[in-house]
Amino acid sequence: MVMDIKSLYIDELTEEMKKLNQPAFRAKQLYDWMHCKLAASYDEMTNLPKDLRQLLSENYPLTVLKAVDSLVSEKDGTVKYLFRLSDNAVIESVLMKYRHGNSVCISSQVGCSMGCTFCASTIGGKERDLSASEMLDQVYRIQVMSGERVSNVVVMGTGEPLDNYDNLVRFIRIVSDKNGLNLSARNITVSTCGIPDKIRCLAEEGLPVTLALSLHAPNDELRQKLMPIARKYKLSEVMDAFIYYYERTGRRLTFEYSLVQSVNDEEEHAKELAQLLQGYNCHVNLIPVNPIKERNYVRSANARVQKFKNILEKNRINVTIRREMGSDINAACGQLRKSYMDRCSK
Repeated sequence: MVMDIKSLYIDELTEEMKKLNQPAFRAKQLYDWMHCKLAASYDEMTNLPKDLRQLLSENYPLTVLKAVDSLVSEKDGTVKYLFRLSDNAVIESVLMKYRHGNSVCISSQVGCSMGCTFCASTIGGKERDLSASEMLDQVYRIQVMSGERVSNVVVMGTGEPLDNYDNLVRFIRIVSDKNGLNLSARNITVSTCGIPDKIRCLAEEGLPVTLALSLHAPNDELRQKLMPIARKYKLSEVMDAFIYYYERTGRRLTFEYSLVQSVNDEEEHAKELAQLLQGYNCHVNLIPVNPIKERNYVRSANARVQKFKNILEKNRINVTIRREMGSDINAACGQLRKSYMDRCSK
């Protein structure tokens, strides 16, 4: 099996260099080139001996994603990238520019198996998990191409991050490592459909990342219609795990709620959601759903979104309507990848 050198922690990389009879400081140099200087090839690593660079090149393929398409929003400067992986699979990532800094939304899998009925990411199912290095290099290539520092990362693109748990944790530890990009773990958000045992595991990792639950419904019956994963885990199980995460980490609970016209955006749904979340230190992101041609869902009208928000606020629930980023370039999860694959299949 080929060693994925970019997914190694620095102590693991040190051990690998020892196997090559290299001094320990070579590992630190190599780690610095990969995770701090963001080198795209071994040839760039000029303080490594030429014979070592040759050895590495022959035996340790370096994960570097290739940008095959990109779209730039004329409205807000959001950039959506389509990257090709070494096996020719494609994934997408998004750069969002805010006053407080640049956020990158990355994918955690090629495709998705969760089956959420309003999402383009899940059409075609999951092909495979991404390695830690493939997750990292989405951030790295975007930082290199934009020439700007990435200050926040949201693992909210294609895929269910907790379904790729080991690689997710490895990604978080490396991207927040002081020897690398040194991104604060508190500036990392992981979005999940809700896998209780994995949420509890993440709570024990000592990583103060923000966990965002894709809720989308205030009860089991409706949630199961929108999200097949909800047929496996009851809302009460997911909520219990989510509260456990809060108790272990102290991180405020975040809930994502995609609003679909006349499906989950009625007054009764808002009241039921307020009751479900009553008393919790939480924040709700309301997201008017992005219509996709494969589904007949319609985004909620602005008046309905505002009414939904008002009901939550009257019940003392912290809530915001997510600012639309890249709406003119179809920046919602899975849309660029799906259109690219459709074009390639013709």
